[in-house]
Amino acid sequence: MPSTRPLYLQLIQQARIDGRPRAALAYLDDFERRYPHDLEARILRVNSLLDVGRVEEAGTLAQALPDDRNGTVSAVRGHVAAAGNDWTGATAYYQIARTARPADPFIRNALGYAFLRLGRYSEAVDALKGAADLAPGDEVIRNNLILALLAAGQRAEANRALQGIRDTDARANLRKMLLAEVERIHLSLPRAQGKGS
Repeated sequence: MPSTRPLYLQLIQQARIDGRPRAALAYLDDFERRYPHDLEARILRVNSLLDVGRVEEAGTLAQALPDDRNGTVSAVRGHVAAAGNDWTGATAYYQIARTARPADPFIRNALGYAFLRLGRYSEAVDALKGAADLAPGDEVIRNNLILALLAAGQRAEANRALQGIRDTDARANLRKMLLAEVERIHLSLPRAQGKGS
């Protein structure tokens, strides 16, 4: 009889994708009775806890995960650190994950955003350009790259990237939103770092 494990994990992942993290947690409770100590399920639990804002609990579980060689545990620990606004910790974990998975655009995106939140704009732009090269159609990565370019004062390049959005209203709204986010990031940094590092 084939294992139901892959189907059950797919159901849990789909619940998260659909924005139903509490359903994912309920499914995980059932799954873990059948498959105790499953690493993939433990990682899904950490992410689902983050989805519902239970950062401290997610952090405790993430630290208890065994280190892996493929960067998945480091990435989830980075997500926990980012959720707690520990951008230095997030950067360290994402760098470990990127070393293990250099072709993963989503780890590069997370690393770039963590650099951005630290005011390390040139490193943010570099990481996000790498992510965009690996996943050229991903809107989140594109938006984070434009955000980093604006924060770094590279307005001409940011404007070129914005021109790729055909809908003029959508482009204008995104630009306005990203400029507000740049200001928020600048204000969150120590005074010496606030502009264009």
